[in-house]
Amino acid sequence: MTKCTVIIPYYQREPGILARALRSVLAQTHPDFDVIVVDDASPLPAESDLSDLALAERKRITVVKQPNAGPGGARNTGLDHIGADSAYAAFLDSDDEWTPDHLKNAMAGLSLFDADCYWASIKGGDAFYYHFGVADLAEVTEVIRLAHEPPLVEIPALGATMLKNWSFMHLSCMVIGEPLFRKVRFDASLRLAAEDVLFFYDCVRGARRAILSEAVGAVRGEGINIFHGLDSDSPQFLKQQFNTWVALDQLENRFQHVAEDRASIEAYKQTARNQALWGQARLVKARKAPQFKQLAAWAWRDPKLLSSAVNLAVSKIAK
Repeated sequence: MTKCTVIIPYYQREPGILARALRSVLAQTHPDFDVIVVDDASPLPAESDLSDLALAERKRITVVKQPNAGPGGARNTGLDHIGADSAYAAFLDSDDEWTPDHLKNAMAGLSLFDADCYWASIKGGDAFYYHFGVADLAEVTEVIRLAHEPPLVEIPALGATMLKNWSFMHLSCMVIGEPLFRKVRFDASLRLAAEDVLFFYDCVRGARRAILSEAVGAVRGEGINIFHGLDSDSPQFLKQQFNTWVALDQLENRFQHVAEDRASIEAYKQTARNQALWGQARLVKARKAPQFKQLAAWAWRDPKLLSSAVNLAVSKIAK
């Protein structure tokens, strides 16, 4: 059985974004799929982008409406609505697009190599500079070549590799098998950041086997994704960085890690602290009050935030 359910969390303000994503799904060369669009109390209802679809196409799409729960909560709703006849689940952000062979490559690889976790590469414009392709992993870790067409590889130390830099992973390129999608869920409380990283790691550690494709499976939308793009001095930015720290803290404590992996996690946690404090310093420079309540909540859980603040102040004074 190779039926795949495509999950699209939807929250947009402009028409045409979802329609563009759906066209890329309906153009897939792998024909056995259905689609669940989770309308997360979107300002623009999902149905507004379905009106131009043919009846046969519309029948493949289920729209589930819910009170706003954020991207992780929306994806969880999609996972909870997968039918018993699906063997795989694939994710697509509503502002991204798939390349035509994405599902075909994923299904072939997952079936042939008895895997239940898959990522393809993703490409985007200049604003997406921090992501890199699967092919670039050979420069930083051991890569085992599984197939040339499609170009599939396996990373023996995938968990450790992603803890150093997970920027080769993206939800719009991820496909998982039934053993994972029936039990692994997103932390819906992490509404602004890092819910994907925690989910990635849970899947990597829980998978029988994970494989990756050097081929591009998705193209990142350069239009509207209102879950991201926060200014560093906005009230949400501090919460975003705190969510990142929380996700990493959960990841650190949920599993046993070797020393090198713990060091990678701590490096990312320190980056979140620094980003948050730099944002607060810019508020002070602009003669605005820092977000003391959120800072206090963070410091209560993470005393290292205080020492980081002291170090930042000392460095500023020294300059």
